Amino acid sequence: MSDDLLIAKINHGFQYLDADGDGLITERDHVLMGHSVARSLGHQEGSEAEAVIVRAYLTIWHDLHLAHLPADTESITREQFVRSTGSLADDPEAARTSLGALAEAFLAVADADRSGTVDAGEFFVFQRGHFVGLSRDDADEAFRRLDRDGDGTLSAEEFTDAIIEFWTSRDPEAPGNWWTGTPPHALCP
Repeated sequence: MSDDLLIAKINHGFQYLDADGDGLITERDHVLMGHSVARSLGHQEGSEAEAVIVRAYLTIWHDLHLAHLPADTESITREQFVRSTGSLADDPEAARTSLGALAEAFLAVADADRSGTVDAGEFFVFQRGHFVGLSRDDADEAFRRLDRDGDGTLSAEEFTDAIIEFWTSRDPEAPGNWWTGTPPHALCP
């Protein structure tokens, strides 16, 4: 399979991770994403609930990004991000470890009712915090594709698999390609 789709997905993801639009992923971007997700979930600015979410995003920055970068690194360029994330496609064990940890952190935030699963409403509200402008229809279509067993919820396994597939799969038919709510064919030129 061609890497075109994989690279397109990684670039698509980068544009949202670079929350301040400066061309770099930094700690500040993680704080901004935490604030955005907290607002999307209905938490008030300055609330403890917001602080918990921001801490989760800072943990992602420190444990998943900085831990794998040279000392004194304070940012990740798009090129670095594409290269390092793309390498996970050829290392399933590393992908499962790092992206599984990301999924676990995201699941803790997205699962607002603490049921252990994410329903379509929780998915939309969580994703809208990441992917500004995401419509409910697009989120529902993505959710339908990610809900592999069709039970109306994303289990921890389905949630994790979706994230791993989005960032690593070259298969144009992989359900995880829909993670951001954007159809895979819309990502490639």
